[in-house]
Amino acid sequence: MNERSQTSQSVSVTLAIIHQNGKYLMQLRDNIPTIAYPGVWGLFGGHLEPGETPEAGLKRELVEEINYQVQQLKELGCYVEPNISRHLFSCPLIISIDELELNEGWDLGLLTLAEIEHGYGYSHKAKESRPIGEIHRKILLDFIASDPANI
Repeated sequence: MNERSQTSQSVSVTLAIIHQNGKYLMQLRDNIPTIAYPGVWGLFGGHLEPGETPEAGLKRELVEEINYQVQQLKELGCYVEPNISRHLFSCPLIISIDELELNEGWDLGLLTLAEIEHGYGYSHKAKESRPIGEIHRKILLDFIASDPANI
């Protein structure tokens, strides 16, 4: 992960690595061609609102997207590209996945390390394996490699 100053046209997003029993919660994004990463698995999170901190933005996004009220987030750093800054946090999923309410996206699932390494995760709603967004896969693999306890 690297840190660099943002340009005035840069977009800021905040993303969560949510883990439970060696698996990672991901969102299968809607298959709408006009959105970023349509039809692929990605991390939960989203764009920051003006004046919003990355942590506050992520807590808001998790409630909006899956009705998950996380109390504590571990800040992991920031992936910066010329037009986007991705603020990363991790937290455990301390409830059953069945208790989450998917309000945004096509499906959600707890993907295994093998699926992440392979780059595809199975969706029960789509009834097929779907690709993991490349940047989201890189972020997860970096997180897992940074500390074997993350598996």
